Formats: sequence, structure tokens, C-alpha cells
Amino acid sequence: MESLPIIKNDPWLEPYAPAIEGRHNDAINKERELVRNDGSLEAFANAHSYFGLHRTADGWVFREWAPNATEIVLVGDFSGWNEQIKYRLTRKDNGVWELRLKSDAIKHGDLYKMIVRWDGGCGERIPAYANRVVQDDETKVFSAQVWSPEKEYKWKVRKFRPSVSPLLIYECHIGMAQEREGVGSYTEFRDLILPRIIADGYNAIQIMAIQEHPYYGSFGYHVSNFFAPSSRFGTPEELKSLIDAAHEAGIAVIMDIVHSHAVKNENEGLGRLDGSYNQYFYGDERREHPAWDSLCFDYGKNEVLHFLLSNCKYWLDEFRFDGFRFDGVTSMLYYNHGLGQAFGSYGDYYNGGQDTNAITYLTLANKLIHEVNPHAITIAEEMSGMPGLATKFEDGGMGFDYRMAMGIPDYWIKMLKEKKDEDWHPTSIFWELTNRRADEKTVSYVESHDQALVGDKTVIFRLIDDKMYWHMTKGDDDMTVSRGIALHKMIRLVTLATINGGYLNFMGNEFGHPEWIDFPREGNGWSHKYARRQWDLVDRKELKYHYLNDFDNAMVALVKGVRNFQSLPVEKLWEKDDDQVLAFKRGSLVFVFNFNPFKSFTDYGILAPGGEYEMVMSTDNPDFGGYGNVDETVRHSTFVDELYKPHGVEWLRLYLPARSALVLRQTKKKRVCRPRRKQG
Repeated sequence: MESLPIIKNDPWLEPYAPAIEGRHNDAINKERELVRNDGSLEAFANAHSYFGLHRTADGWVFREWAPNATEIVLVGDFSGWNEQIKYRLTRKDNGVWELRLKSDAIKHGDLYKMIVRWDGGCGERIPAYANRVVQDDETKVFSAQVWSPEKEYKWKVRKFRPSVSPLLIYECHIGMAQEREGVGSYTEFRDLILPRIIADGYNAIQIMAIQEHPYYGSFGYHVSNFFAPSSRFGTPEELKSLIDAAHEAGIAVIMDIVHSHAVKNENEGLGRLDGSYNQYFYGDERREHPAWDSLCFDYGKNEVLHFLLSNCKYWLDEFRFDGFRFDGVTSMLYYNHGLGQAFGSYGDYYNGGQDTNAITYLTLANKLIHEVNPHAITIAEEMSGMPGLATKFEDGGMGFDYRMAMGIPDYWIKMLKEKKDEDWHPTSIFWELTNRRADEKTVSYVESHDQALVGDKTVIFRLIDDKMYWHMTKGDDDMTVSRGIALHKMIRLVTLATINGGYLNFMGNEFGHPEWIDFPREGNGWSHKYARRQWDLVDRKELKYHYLNDFDNAMVALVKGVRNFQSLPVEKLWEKDDDQVLAFKRGSLVFVFNFNPFKSFTDYGILAPGGEYEMVMSTDNPDFGGYGNVDETVRHSTFVDELYKPHGVEWLRLYLPARSALVLRQTKKKRVCRPRRKQG
């Protein structure tokens, strides 16, 4: 059999060909098994249309998969929360329970739950496929809610195709996006925050915490109800209106989807929905995640695959999300969840410690998502570096479009914590930012929400710390703040300029949002003070925050203005660690960085293709909080050096202020005169 392209393209994978081909065949065989009756994954992934509560032509039907249950009764507003015979479900085949009701038996807005009995126990449960779950303000108890409004939401944008070349993601959280102390709403985000994102130039938003979760402070990663958009932010229609408005503005909407684990709660979640421990999750020592205090799905069960694959399709169809960022993929890939393991060689990815069932699920999820929407975007949050994660399935990969470059933010934090400014080496920076597999696209970023949580610090907070409370007013020339602003811009520019797929920014970090994120909890008196964004800081022109925002806007506009910027080769032109100068070329753009904290260089020579260059950006521009030491109107012509003439490069001489970066565009190329061939 001919080798898969992933193996052909990387000879170092040849020794592991049997494992790679085995995983590929596992996915093929599992897909055949699942679609035997339906014909396709898209037709198979319709559990949400069958299970849960649905209107019918003559009433309602409710179904639940609960093989261990001995009795199930619906209780709610419609029954006075008492068990009544008319709301008792009937057991069907294969562990399925069903209840059919007349039209007037329940109504839109009614709260309800299941009373589930099993041998030796009984408990209140929220249906697994509930599409609306709400919390009582006083008792804090969660209930499912009948959600069937008379008028369906009418979409303004019927078909949307993302234009994401490159993919520029604005990561956000609905509840903490607003300025006031409280929980923000879908409508507030649509009206107040989305216009900011549009102005900032990003072409995608990645929304966290959409799936319902009992504890607000979990950041949405302890999901209880997988088919219910969080009601603490508003109604399903309000979420649809937000997505619609984003599409009207040409912005793709990516959802953070959590299929790596689930909340342990039994009354709110899937923990023991039918009384058993192994309905959706492992029933042995693998059931509980050792680090996350949560439950681990059993990806080897077809019913679990039916649930999770249908969940992917549901969010694509019902809410028209444009794709997903899969959370916690590393935890899924390995039996040990990747905890405490160093991944230093290819052998670490093929040593038998991999969860082949989870790998099969992720592969099928990607196939399904792109079957439902060929233009969908899938991103894996994965830190081990397993080859093939973001390689096409037909080439032997798992089919993600992108993988998060999680080593980059770790690198920047390590640099800021451990290295003196004079020890920042361009060779190290360039290698870290461009060290990736040629056949996989990545999403590069300086910091996401992870670096902004309590217990950590954002980049701006590490650079400036408490000086930002007192010295961010214009006219205050505090040197710590000046250093921080300069490096904040340079770090972001070099990270964006080296992408091979996409770039991500967490909301507020584009302007150096101060402090950290701290959700309401007992330890802070249930305060919302730090679970919000202080937009007034960037809006006040007497403060320096807008310098960073304006630079971010210009930086984003620059790369958006170059067709397929992310696909252009990154050609290193110059790196000199003792000077701390780095230069590289992408297309007609040349990026030059002087990380030296003390030395400015006059007529600094960089080898570049011969021709004429114009300045298109300088981090030292006063509009971006710089000192204006660079004359951006000067056009630069290269100088010939006979030594380098055979290599097609010449000297480009520039003034490089300390802690600054320049971007130049080649406007004219030098014509290379070649001797004519003699006619024979």
C-alpha cells in the first residue's frame, strides 16, 4: 500500500507508519460503522433532532437515552412540580424513553426537569439534550426551560462564507466584555463591543463560555448542558442576532467547544443522568480527570460519539457558528492527559499511550464539520505537538484547519520573567516563532485569556506593573512605561508578522488592558470588579492606552492588505545577536527589529533584494507612543556590494532606534543584467 502523504512529506515519521496508518483506518472503519444506516456522518449526527423536547404536528414529543433508568417522569411548572402519570415516560428499545403530549400539556417558558429512578436510587436531572437551561435568581437552582417561541428567528444573512486570509481572531467572553460591574449580555456585546472589533480590523471572533455551565468562574470550561447556550447572557434568539450582526460585518464567529471533559455535577449535568457511572463517561479509574475535577467522556461508545458529533452539527445548523476551537485536545489525545510528560521526540506520540478512541472522535468531528459546512474553521488547542493534528484527513491527519501555537505565549512570558532586555536574542525569537511543521497551519498569539487570569499576568502588566496606575497619562515620561509600550508593540508585531495561518488577541489586550481577570467568587466577595473590560481607558485620549490600540489597528490593517500574507514564505535577511537586530522578508514587505535596549544604529546595513523601499510602519511613530526619531518619508535605495552580488542581495541601510521596529515595502526592483547567450 502506498504511504500516506503525511509520511511521505516527513521521512522521520516512516518508523511510525503502522501507527499512523492504523489511526487513519480506525477512523475509516468507525465512520462506516456509524453511517451504515444513514449513509453519511451529516445524516448520522442528528441525535438532537430525535432526543430532547420537540413540537410535533399534534403536540409534543420528549425522548431521553437512559439505559440504566427504571422510571422517568417529567415534572415542572405544568405539573405543579408533582409527579403525574400523564408525564411519565415509556421505555422503548435500546435504552430510549419517550413521552408524547398534547399541545396544551406544556407551553413555551415552562420550567421542567426529569425525576429519574434506577435500582437503588432516584434523582432530579436536566435532560441531556435540553436547549435552554436557566438558573433561579434566589435559589440558584438550574432547570430546563421549554423554549419554542411562536416566531422563529429570521436570519438577515442567509449564507455566509468567511474571508479569513489571514485568520485574525478576537477572542472574547460575552459576560465580561462590558464595562459595568456585572454580567454582560449577547445584546450588549452586539451593540457595544462588536463595533469595536469591526473598527479594530479583526475578521473573526472566538467566543468563550457559550455552552451552559453552572459555575460562572469556570470560564465556561465545566460544561453541564452541551446543547444550551448560556442563559446568563440572554436568549438563544439574542445570540443568533449577535452572530447575524457579525456576519453582516463580514466577521466569522468561532465557538469555543468543550468536548474534552464535563462538569461533575449530577443534578445539572450528565454525571449520573441515569444513575450509572458509565453512561457517557468512563466507569473505571479514568472517569475523573486528575487535574480538572471533571469527568472524561468514553469516546469508545457509539452513543457518546452520537451525542458529541450531533453537538457539533447542532451549533453549526441552529446558530450558524462558522466553526470551533476545540478546548483541551492534549487531554483527549493521551491516557495520561499529557500531564507531567515531556514530548521530546516522535516516539512520544506513538508509544501506546495515545487514546485511539479520542483520536478517532476528533478525526470524525472534523470530517463532519466540513461536511456540514465546507468553509468551517476548526482549531485545536493542543500543546504536545502531535504530528498530523492540523493535516487533512486524506493525507493521514486528524483534519483540523489550525492548531494553537501554545509555545509562543509561554516563550514570551519566559522571556519577560527570566531574561534581561540585553539578553533577548533574535536567533532565539525567530526560531521560536517559525518552528512549526510545514504541513500544518497554526494560530500564533502573544497572550490569550490564559495569561490574563488571576495568578498570572498579562504582557503589559509584566512590563509596567503598578506604574500603569500612575504613569499612563500623556506627558508623563516614566521610563518603565516607555519601555513597556515599546516592547508591547514589538512583541505583537514580530508575532503577527511570522504567522503561517492565523493570529489571536484576547479582548482588551490590544490596548494593554490593566490587571487580570478574576471572576466573582467567595475569595473576592463575589465581586465583578475584575470580570469586565475598562473600555474608557482606550477611549480617553489623554491616556496612552490608545497608542497601543492605534498601533494594533495599523498592524492588523497592514497584514490584511497583503493577499494571502500568511502563506508567503518567511525569508530571514539578517540576525545578529550581539546587536539584537532581526530582519526578514515576506512578499514585498521587510520587517526590521532592533531589540537592543540601549543602542540606536545609524546606517545599519541589512542584506535585502536590490531596489527601492518605502517606509510603511514604524513602532517609533508618535501616533503610536513613540519618539518620532525615524523619518518615515525617506525612500531607501540599496547599495551594491560585489561580495554579495552573486547572491542577488544588496545593502539596505537604515536608522534603527533602540527598542523599535520598522516595516518597509519594496517599490522598485533592480533589474539584473545578464549576459546574452551567443547564437550558435
